[in-house]
Parts: sequence; C-alpha cells; structure tokens
Amino acid sequence: MRLLVLLLCVVGGLLSAAPAKQPNIVFIFSDDHAYQAISAYGDARKLNQTPNIDRLAKEGMRFDRALVTNSICGPSRAVILTGKYSHLNGFYNNTNSVFDGTQLTFPKLLQKAGYQTAIIGKWHLISDPTGFDFWQVLPGQGVYYNPPMKNAQGMVKTQGYVTDIITDLSLGWLSKRDKTKPFVLMCQHKAPHREWEPNIKDLGFDKDRVYPEPPTLFDDFAHRAKAVGENDMTLEKTITPKDMKLIRPPQLDAEQSSVWDSYYEPRNEAYRKANLSGKELVRWRYQRYMHDYLACVKSVDDNVGRVLKYLEAEGLAENTIVIYSADQGFYLGEHGWFDKRWIFEESVRTPLLVRWPGVTKPGSVSKALVSNVDYAQTFLAMAGLPSPAEMQGRSLTPILAGETPADWRKEFYYHYYEYPQPHHVAPHYGIITDRYKLVRYYGNGETTTDLFDNEKDPLELRSYFGQPGYEAVQADLETRLAKLRSDLKVPAVDDEYATGEKKMPGRNGENAGKNGGKKGKASPKAPEAK
Repeated sequence: MRLLVLLLCVVGGLLSAAPAKQPNIVFIFSDDHAYQAISAYGDARKLNQTPNIDRLAKEGMRFDRALVTNSICGPSRAVILTGKYSHLNGFYNNTNSVFDGTQLTFPKLLQKAGYQTAIIGKWHLISDPTGFDFWQVLPGQGVYYNPPMKNAQGMVKTQGYVTDIITDLSLGWLSKRDKTKPFVLMCQHKAPHREWEPNIKDLGFDKDRVYPEPPTLFDDFAHRAKAVGENDMTLEKTITPKDMKLIRPPQLDAEQSSVWDSYYEPRNEAYRKANLSGKELVRWRYQRYMHDYLACVKSVDDNVGRVLKYLEAEGLAENTIVIYSADQGFYLGEHGWFDKRWIFEESVRTPLLVRWPGVTKPGSVSKALVSNVDYAQTFLAMAGLPSPAEMQGRSLTPILAGETPADWRKEFYYHYYEYPQPHHVAPHYGIITDRYKLVRYYGNGETTTDLFDNEKDPLELRSYFGQPGYEAVQADLETRLAKLRSDLKVPAVDDEYATGEKKMPGRNGENAGKNGGKKGKASPKAPEAK
C-alpha cells in the first residue's frame, strides 16, 4: 500500500511538472471600428448591437482606456507588429512610408518558437509580410466587393464580400493547419473603413432607422487652438458622392449591382428631389453615413461569430485566446467629423476585448492606460516568451489575470505625423493621463498648445491652456511630457518635417529596407531625444 501511495505521488509530481500547453492566439483586427459602435461599450446613442463581439467582453475583459500611439492605419499596424513607436519602426504615415520587413516583429519570434503563423486580410504596409507561414492580403487599401488579393505566389481573384472572404480564408487555414503545433492567426478586416460599403445582403438591415446625433455634430471649434478647426475631414465639406453611395462601386458584378440599385436608387432620388443645404444636408449625410458604417460593422460582428463558432466546434475554444481590436478609433459625427488622426478621445481610443479561458475573469473591465504598443509583448508573454529589450510597451498579461501592477503607466505619449494630405490634420504630439491631455500642434511654421480637462469637459470643447488655476497642472504635464519623449527616444520635433521642406527619417521610401525585394535603405537609427 505504501508503495502504491509513493508511486501515485511520483506520477502526480511528474504530471504537475509537465510543461503547460501553449495557447493558440486568434487576433481579429478591424479597420476604423469605433468603440462607440460596439454595444459592450455602452455608447449613449445606442447605435447598434454587436452580440458576437460582446461575447468577448462577457467571457473575458473589456479595456476602457486602450489608446493608440499614432491614430492612422499603417502606422498603427507597424506599432503592433514591432512593439515600437513610429519614430523607431520607421512607418510614420500612409502617404509614403514603407514597412521595413527586416525588423524584429512578434510573428517572427512566435514562428521561431514553433508557432504556426498566418495573416489574412488587410496589411497596408506596402512591403510583403514577413514572419508568416501563410499570408494572403489585400493590396493597398483593398476593395469591398470581389477584391483582388495577394499571397506569396502572386495575385489571386476572389468573389464576394471582403469581410466574408477574409473569414473564409481564415477558417480554411485553420482547418488545414498542422494540428500538432500551436498557432497565431491574424484575421484582419478592411471593414468598416471608408467608403463604408456594406455587404449586399445587409442593405437595409436597420430599416431606415433615424440615428441620434452626437451633441457636437455642429461644433464651431471655438475655445481651442486654430489648428483644431483647420482640417478636411468633415461631413459638411469633405464627404464625397462615392462615400454617400450616390455613385455605384465599379467592382460590383451584374447581380450585385441589381441589388445595390434597388436599395440605393429610390433613396438617392428622394435625396436629389429634397435639394438639401446647410445643416439639413449635414444631417442627411450623417444618417447615410451611420446606415452604411453600421452595416459594415454588422458584417464584422457576424464574422466574429463564425470564428467563435468554429473554435467551439473544433474543440479549440478552451486553449485559444481571442483578441478583438481595431487599428484606432473613429469619429461617428462627433465634432462634425469622420476619420481619425487626432489625439482626441474618439480617435485615440480603440476597442480592445480579450477572452482568455482560465486566466481572465469573465465580464471583467480594466481602466488601466494600455496601448497598441503593448500588443506585441502581450502576445509573446501569452506564449511564454520574453520581451525583447527594443520593444517599448509592456505585457498586458498581469492585467488580464486580474492584477494590474502598482507601477503601471500613469501617462501616455501620442504623436501624429501625416500632413498636409489627405485631411490637413496638423501634426501634433502630447501627453494623456486619466484626466488631462496636453497637446502641441505644429506644422505651419507655428506651434500652439491646448490643455484639456476631461473631468470638466468630457466632450473636449475647451482648452484650459494658460487659464488661471491650471498653472500647476500645466507645469506638471510639461515636465512629464518631456520625460516621456526622452524615455521613448523621440527626436526633437522639426517643423520642416511636417511641411515637407525636410525629409522626416523613414519617409519617402528611406525606410524601405529589404521588404521582400523592395529596394531602399534600412530604417535609420532614431536620434537621441533633445
């Protein structure tokens, strides 16, 4: 009997010492998906329902203060891959940056550690993907209907709606994977990016609902720096006939065109007869924008549901971490805007929901200041891998386990560069805390500053910079901002970079690296902060 007990103890010890099975990772990533358009975030307008994305919040953690370092598509993706800010990864903007594919990225490290890696969908980094066993991506921005795609063998024709196609390919790759190895799948949707073209089957999904308007739809941009009002991303002036579906997309086939015309043309004819102007025209555009944008979101949510259903059916759900996020936030009429770019809340804040069975408490919420610069190190830590010293973020795994470290960041650095095209948003940088934002705008030969108090003014309609009573706050934020820039090795801001009189490091192809055959110099080493 004693021998039997001893044997059981030895076997039990051996079993407990056995290495834990590495989790699979499914990273579902959309383009321009505003947190306001995810019902789990509880936007006051109650714009839509996203039951499948909401499942991740109910069964995992919702992050309420997930921020991006540079609110624009390509740069955000480069930050996520490298765990480094734009000034170090070399991808500053969508206009003329090219991703240096020779850089260290989290997919390369996971691949080296034995993970199968795949990216399917939107890439938007010019160079070919590296670090992936399989990739099939949209060239450039991609299109919604019957999109051409590219993989290692060349261009591929597809038929259907882009969100469905990306999910079809993702599930196809999962079904053919090597089942003896862990995997990381990056399922990256184009939707709901401009021009917000819905799945044909979802046209009219909301039955012509009239959506509540944001209280700042007709913002006059008083009480802030002049730069805030000098942009070209408004529903009043910037929106195009193609955005408003007054022009049919050329990629539609005959059957798709017929359904499109039967839905849009009667509504477009009523619009033309109304001959709207002024605020009524802006209101019509806002409603059309919401109908189309939210229809695109519906397709994303439906396809998130397909992925979750597949994981359950294949017995993968318990050992697969599912992450849902977007490359940045987006304006849904706030301040009269669409698009992103700004340090302001709707742009800089992105959705982040994580389901990690056995680790993350279902229905938990984090208000910690987290960022897309943290994602790379988080994915590595989930796989049990160390963080490279060059990465600038921090793993979110302690927070996901319910223990936010006492020394977690209390301030966050933001920097936007792309200027002047396409939206004439002034380059700017700043510091964000739980309550305040200090923002410095530059780029037209002048530098101006705003200070926002999100406790007194959550809609960010008034700057308190230089106002009585804010002297100590302002001085403290200036000091902390300078320290952040130094710690992050941010080069001294040169106004000529923004105007184009001087090349910014990594711009105009200088950061092309090898990039799967693309010629160019490797990313320059960032100069020391001054």
